[in-house]
Amino acid sequence: MADILQFRKRPPGEKARHKTLCREGFHKWVIWQKKQFDVKAGKLVTVHRCARCEATRVETH
Repeated sequence: MADILQFRKRPPGEKARHKTLCREGFHKWVIWQKKQFDVKAGKLVTVHRCARCEATRVETH
């Protein structure tokens, strides 16, 4: 007969931190309002930040 394996049980408040979607490239981009102007280039920028893993991407205007 085979041995029965127990599943690992997480505490009720702990989740997978939603990083599995971000690892596959499906970020949840939200506009980050704190930085709107690039001083070095002298242009307006839109900073997008992932709500799950806090990765950033910058779009200049």
